[in-house]
Amino acid sequence: MSDTSTTPTHTVPPVRLGRTGLEISSIILGMMSYGDPDRGSHAWSVGIDEARPFVRRAYEAGITTFDTANVYSAGSSEEITGTLLKELAPREEVQVFTKVFNRMRPGPNGAGLSRAAIMHEIDASLTRLGTDYVDLYQIHRFDPATPVEETMEALHDVVKAGKARYIGASSMWAWQFASMQHTAELHGWTKFVAMQDQYNLLEREEEREMHPFSLATGVGVIPWSPLARGKVTRPWDSSGSGSRSDTDEFGKTLYRQDEDANRAIVDAVAAIASERSVSMAQVALAWVAGKDAVTAPIIGATKEHHIDDAVAATAITLTDDEVARLEQPYTPRVPSGF
Repeated sequence: MSDTSTTPTHTVPPVRLGRTGLEISSIILGMMSYGDPDRGSHAWSVGIDEARPFVRRAYEAGITTFDTANVYSAGSSEEITGTLLKELAPREEVQVFTKVFNRMRPGPNGAGLSRAAIMHEIDASLTRLGTDYVDLYQIHRFDPATPVEETMEALHDVVKAGKARYIGASSMWAWQFASMQHTAELHGWTKFVAMQDQYNLLEREEEREMHPFSLATGVGVIPWSPLARGKVTRPWDSSGSGSRSDTDEFGKTLYRQDEDANRAIVDAVAAIASERSVSMAQVALAWVAGKDAVTAPIIGATKEHHIDDAVAATAITLTDDEVARLEQPYTPRVPSGF
């Protein structure tokens, strides 16, 4: 892909993140695909020169929000994110999200959500990103080894120090999320404004507790893997292309429950896409984005059409009949990805 590709004709609209005043783009570009493949565990990631045209194309299509994490490619994803966004726009015109929790170095406090870990990692992330603050600082997972009070007070202090505008959380049980929110409220500390969870046509367990809780309390949901690692973008028996499908060990653990139901869901996506003369990705992403709890899905892009499909999906409104056809085959399953 070259920088001379045409700009998408449709641009994504801005939305408010939950009940906050923060405006973000209604599609978020996930930056996990971009990093040094020789650093960390993401051997399928691509370097800065390959990433540059995707990030530029996203920005030109109205995507102003970019999500990364300290652990992605051992920090090199943050480095690429910071470098490329500086090339595109003034800092105040983009929203930068990152995360903390996973191990970044050996020894004590090299992982988790202790005060020691959080205070070290926010400064390390800001250095790699080349910015004074992040718009959303998220805990990547729940840390059972650290008292909730310690984590929430440390995150509050990060916000009060001006190093993060807002805080968010990622995949965990709803009771854990509620406990952390309640603790912050009791002490007058900063509460989470976003939940980044796994949500797609093949993994809908968040509809039981997390999404109703988020809706009731004004938390914006920004789902990861809205296209189920590509499973809902191609016929069920088709295999993915590229090195990620071969080397993404975490991805290989997902979407293995009730494959008969999954196949039926994917068949429904394909049928509706054919009827509308659009891609399967557009249908599947429109379904996610159309849910009341969802503020903006996070998409990855390593091919030009990935961004074009995501942008086009924001202009699609599925009918009640189409939604019913997509949802009917789903079966309950054990939540995955925590």
